[in-house]
Amino acid sequence: MIQPAPTQSPQTQPAPDQRQPVPPRKGVPLWAAFSIAINGLVLLAVSLVVWKPQLLTLLPIPQPNAAPISSPDPNATAAPDPAEAGNRQQLSYEQWLEILQKEASAIAKKTPDRLTVLLGDSLSLWFPTELLPSDRTWLNQGISGENSAGLLKRLNFLDETKPQTIFLMVGVNDLIKGVPADQVVANLRQTVQTLKEKHPSTEIVLQALLPHGGERATVTDREAVLKVSNEQIFKLNQQIAAIAQEEQVFFLNLYPLFADSDGLLRQDLSTDGLHLNREGYNVWRTALTVFSQTKLAQPPIAPAAQEAGAASSETPAEANGDANSETNSDAGPDANKATTTEASTEPSTPEAAAPEPPESQSSPGTAGQ
Repeated sequence: MIQPAPTQSPQTQPAPDQRQPVPPRKGVPLWAAFSIAINGLVLLAVSLVVWKPQLLTLLPIPQPNAAPISSPDPNATAAPDPAEAGNRQQLSYEQWLEILQKEASAIAKKTPDRLTVLLGDSLSLWFPTELLPSDRTWLNQGISGENSAGLLKRLNFLDETKPQTIFLMVGVNDLIKGVPADQVVANLRQTVQTLKEKHPSTEIVLQALLPHGGERATVTDREAVLKVSNEQIFKLNQQIAAIAQEEQVFFLNLYPLFADSDGLLRQDLSTDGLHLNREGYNVWRTALTVFSQTKLAQPPIAPAAQEAGAASSETPAEANGDANSETNSDAGPDANKATTTEASTEPSTPEAAAPEPPESQSSPGTAGQ
């Protein structure tokens, strides 16, 4: 009878003398570790250059006869001081009205040169004072949560002031609260007409509304914000540009500066998908500066500068006229309107005044509805 061959248990360990010796581990040479660290730093620097080209647009623009504006901290996020912002947000709308009326009355008594007013909602309210172009005197009349109807009712605060320029931006809160776009347009038109009647020599600048961040938004009333698509904001901006064209006032198209390729508010310029961080206000300041220097009235030239330029056969006014004739040949002599894409100076025709959609699509991307 054949006996089965004995099988070896799989757990049987090999004899000690049959084990393979384990080679000793070697440490990373010092020169190799140093080389890896250097290459990592170089890669980081290249990445910043490639992925942060917008930092180049944040450089301050030189302003004649103005104190230089210090560069902001690139690590800063929210524009206002947290403690100050907390105190301000606790104010009621009525308290804000009282404060702004007192501020307007106080500055009316001083009659400063180149008085410029910011009219609007929280985006205007939180504009850092030190980032506003320093060649003007600024009166900030923004209120958090403001809408077009509320702003229209408080225009009388400016009755005693003599502003050279008024920058106006309002309408997003209307859309968030469900106000029809047609009503917003009617309120804005009446606002412009009232300002023209009370301040006939004032330069009025309607500013385009900014997009929001869509699904990326983390703002407190996120659900209400997402009910408003960026396409609605884009179309309202076209109607605002039409108001500027018809009422013969200026139009500053900020939308392309803040929208990404999908028509959403750029993440690098916002704190929560609706409000701006310091870098966002720096971009806005640059637009205000360029627009002011290329479209709006400039302060009179000092006598010393006039003497220095006496040898020139072309006066500054003539040079400015020639430039305007090249860029506004179709606008007519009475045109008092303008549009800007990245603060450029384009002809003030109806087609140029209307905001253009991103090149990659026919209309801006929509936020979740």
